[in-house]
Amino acid sequence: MHGMNRRQFVSRMSAVAAGAALWSAASYDRALAVTAARAVRTRGTTLEQAARPVGTGAYKRLVAGPGWPLVVRGDLAGAGAGRDDRRTGLASFVQFTDLHLADVESPVRFEYLARFNDSAHRPQEALTVRGASSLVERVNAVRQGPYTGMPFGSVMATGDNTDNHERIELDWYLTVMSGGRITPSSGDPRRYEGVQNSGNAAYWNPESTLQDAYKAKGLPQIPGFLSGAARPFSAPGLSVPWYTTVGNHDDSIEGTLPDLGLLGSLYTGDRKLEGCDDATAARLSDALKHDPAQAATLLGSLLSGGGAIRKITPDEQRHPFTPTEFAKAHLDPAYTGAGPVGHGFTSDAAESGRLYYTFPLAEGVLGVSLDTTNRAGWADGSLGTAQLHWLESVLQSHSSRWYDTDGRTVRGSGGDSLIVLFSHHTSASMGNLLPDPYRPFEARHDGKALVDLLQRYPNVVAWVNGHTHENRITPHGHAVPERAFWEINTASHVDFPQHARIIELADNGDGTLSLFTTLIESAAPYVADVTDTSDAGLAALYRELSYNDPYATPDAKIGTPADHNTELLLTRPGK
Repeated sequence: MHGMNRRQFVSRMSAVAAGAALWSAASYDRALAVTAARAVRTRGTTLEQAARPVGTGAYKRLVAGPGWPLVVRGDLAGAGAGRDDRRTGLASFVQFTDLHLADVESPVRFEYLARFNDSAHRPQEALTVRGASSLVERVNAVRQGPYTGMPFGSVMATGDNTDNHERIELDWYLTVMSGGRITPSSGDPRRYEGVQNSGNAAYWNPESTLQDAYKAKGLPQIPGFLSGAARPFSAPGLSVPWYTTVGNHDDSIEGTLPDLGLLGSLYTGDRKLEGCDDATAARLSDALKHDPAQAATLLGSLLSGGGAIRKITPDEQRHPFTPTEFAKAHLDPAYTGAGPVGHGFTSDAAESGRLYYTFPLAEGVLGVSLDTTNRAGWADGSLGTAQLHWLESVLQSHSSRWYDTDGRTVRGSGGDSLIVLFSHHTSASMGNLLPDPYRPFEARHDGKALVDLLQRYPNVVAWVNGHTHENRITPHGHAVPERAFWEINTASHVDFPQHARIIELADNGDGTLSLFTTLIESAAPYVADVTDTSDAGLAALYRELSYNDPYATPDAKIGTPADHNTELLLTRPGK
């Protein structure tokens, strides 16, 4: 569905949820015009234009295609006439998610599993840091919500900000967000030491004439690609305050294996595993999904001589960080940028490793950032009992009334704030109930338990998350409009379509609220040039290579029109 033409767009409209507008092929341009007329400004968003693939060969080039019209979703409340004239903006912010800033020369990577798991290795991943900085440039240029016109109050990055929870990746992330000089390379600064110049035909060797498996799929040879990717550059940093939510890749090895502090020497050592036989790779890939203990055993065996080992330059900056170190790094004055100090984390959080908190999204609108990671390992998440109880206390302190578990109204002494939650995991990906090895006697709670809790508090209007690398918007609570909320899941910025999302909250003056969700792409040119290894040229290649990753499934990630640029209606909670 990437960059659909008008007829393709219409053919997919059958997937649009109830209440969404329908267009014929002939009326697509009119829908875009109506979309623009309702907006304050569409420039720089996918309301104006979006990446579109062209060409008939295996390797598709990207160009600027037509924008995506606004879809009005009345799943949870009706759309009243004249609401544009009555609308009052309440909050405007941006969501980044799944940046996966990757140390591609790290010894603790599983690139040889790419054919079994597309996230193990991506041809574009040497450019993650430049791609993220280009996304920052886009936010700084757009500056305001397209429907309320409100300046962005903040940016929230909802986890997997690093790829393998290394200190050097965390430094890159914090510098991209705050601004500063970055050298996106580890080990020996004079040369690249990763799989993409290994001479192994299983990987894309961009600077070589080797006819590898990726070039067989149409990926080009690009002289200077790796040296350009590692070249120092200056990141502008966000011009608005920003916050961080933690994800599983910020917490564990490859976002899957529990990190019990036993593999630090592997991270900082001089041996990089670049390949193994197919049977072993298949077993390791399966173990990473189902048996972390067996995965660790297999990995140890391969590093002891069972696989293709490359000697690399050791680097202490690759050492994995702990939750405490993660919070402390955000408190470093070098990374304050546009603020706030700590970016949501306090010194108490740094001491305790408690990575969940509240923050003001706007006047009368509270943000709640959750930690849904499970240090027992696995990619999916859950909540511990202590955090679930903390969340309920927060909801009660910002509500004048709510419902108990039997559906009876409870009156409280708290004020009334509209509440937006942020987490890395989605409701459907919070089924990891393994005991946390650091809190072995604490129960864990799944996504259904969290949804059930949120539906007891009418002030909750949205839950914003990532993890799936897909655009997907889900309504919760059709049966009781006052207890309904929207779950807004946004695609990653490492895999195509490389989106971030503007979210605006508005009061329609008729007893309803609107949540406008508008996707944005980075500031990179749409048309990439394989001879251009400038910063902008590399950012353009980052997007185009992500579309052409032969192991990726981009059509599954982009979502339907009802998951893109939307107006999500809600009943405004009463007193």
